[in-house]
Amino acid sequence: MKPAGDVLKDLTQPSNISAHSSLALVGSVDEAAADDDQARDEKELDQLRRKPGLQPIPVKDLKQTTQLRPWDVLHTLGQAIALSRRGAGRGLAEHWGCLKYSQALTGGIDSFMTLSAEGRETADYYKAIQSGELSTGFALTLARQLLSRRYPDHSVSIVPADTALRAGWALTSRDSGPRSGYRYRPQFFAEIWKPGEPSRVIPIACKGNHSNAASSYIQLASASAHVEAVHIGAWNETPSLVFSTELPTDGALTVHALQARGSGGRLSGSAPGTGLDQRTEEDNIFPGIQPPADGETTPKSEPGFHVQPEHFPWFRQVLARTGAAGLTAFAGDSAATAQYLTKRQGQRHFTGFTHAATDSTQDANQTLLDIPCVGTDHVFRLNRTRVEAFSGMDKHLFRHLAAGRVEQYRTEVHDLRKTWPLLAWDSEWNGPVSVHHDGSVLAIRVLP
Repeated sequence: MKPAGDVLKDLTQPSNISAHSSLALVGSVDEAAADDDQARDEKELDQLRRKPGLQPIPVKDLKQTTQLRPWDVLHTLGQAIALSRRGAGRGLAEHWGCLKYSQALTGGIDSFMTLSAEGRETADYYKAIQSGELSTGFALTLARQLLSRRYPDHSVSIVPADTALRAGWALTSRDSGPRSGYRYRPQFFAEIWKPGEPSRVIPIACKGNHSNAASSYIQLASASAHVEAVHIGAWNETPSLVFSTELPTDGALTVHALQARGSGGRLSGSAPGTGLDQRTEEDNIFPGIQPPADGETTPKSEPGFHVQPEHFPWFRQVLARTGAAGLTAFAGDSAATAQYLTKRQGQRHFTGFTHAATDSTQDANQTLLDIPCVGTDHVFRLNRTRVEAFSGMDKHLFRHLAAGRVEQYRTEVHDLRKTWPLLAWDSEWNGPVSVHHDGSVLAIRVLP
């Protein structure tokens, strides 16, 4: 059993990641989609509408081999699930779920990242959970990197799609309003933004498996239906990204990725009540995507969610405030989080009674990599050794979000984007520290 201190040092070590995006991949995904369409036809099921025009991602945006550090991936995963509402943690302790993968990955600067012995053992019992969650961490880490290269003068925020969509649509039977009844949705939105300018939004679907490339082809064919379920602006002009991470138990992991380009996804315009510092008004938008008129005939709407131009200012507000909620939840502040969410988005999830051992409280202060931070902490055992994890934010930026000043937060954090991200071993803290572009911080150390 490896000492806990060595495990923590391994979390900072870079390993090579193989990213696969090619015309051959497009062809394999098209074949998988055709096979699925045939199977659905034989079973007399409705045909899926998939994203048309999937294509490879250029090497200048997504390198065929890149280096990632496990702690960066776990930081990304922790933020992604902070608003997931999957457990009894009332949203405030959801993000600690990323820590169960602290020993799941192994590799080195001269090798490709693989599942460790513990990761392989866990995969035997929790395949779907492990592959799904780790694939989220890898996909969103690479998505953030490639979009930052593509839009170097902008900031990139990752927002959980279900939480954002619930501000305007009823997704399931527990939601009030006209339900869509459509289970295909992207898992995340990437908002590409710059203070004072319209945002651009890209739906992201990410899946994972412990099998092989053939399984990834099937997953990408399914993911193309998920991203197609949201149109922002004109019909079939919303750009998107789809990922499938192959996590074999006996080899190196590979991230398969494709994109769809388009002129849509731009949230322009303004409207009263849609400032980023103003509370979001919950809407009840009738579900469905409206295809363009064919002459004087208006086609029947397709299943899904359509953000029309009249909704652009409101949806930009929704994304910015949902992103702010994810940050304050990551830092353990329930009151700050609740102010950014509507009732249907889960506002009550962050107020009221909380079960024992499922809560987190924003009451920890640390200086990490010379950055004063506030957040929440969690103590657990790693190979019988007590360790402490800290999640939070740059103290100054957090104060803006706690006070509802989203505009000021965005202005200041955008100016800092050249300074961050950082990932290093902090000798004062005595453990790895990750700082992301948004000012969020994740750190871990062995307790004395």
